[in-house]
Amino acid sequence: MIELVSAERCTGCNICVSVCPTNVFDAVEDSPPVIARQGDCQTCFMCELYCPVDALYVAHDANLAVAVDELALEDTKVLGSYRKAIGWTADSRPRRASDRSYLLLKPH
Repeated sequence: MIELVSAERCTGCNICVSVCPTNVFDAVEDSPPVIARQGDCQTCFMCELYCPVDALYVAHDANLAVAVDELALEDTKVLGSYRKAIGWTADSRPRRASDRSYLLLKPH
């Protein structure tokens, strides 16, 4: 379940808002998006995957909200670890730059 939007890291790009299939986030002008409907999170990791600055943390349990410590997540290199685990690294970024599949989820 989505647990964290890091205000320190977030650039306000709102990609997470666009890619979330269950509309968990609300965009906020001039601020990071907010987790508005946490209980609707299906733990699909799309937001964490597409976040270009590793500002999100999705816990592995889809049914249980947990308290998180952002500093501990940074220290243990958990932020951005899902993307790395599936091969989306800095080296693969040029190949991914043209991927706009998340737009398929946008309402028409």
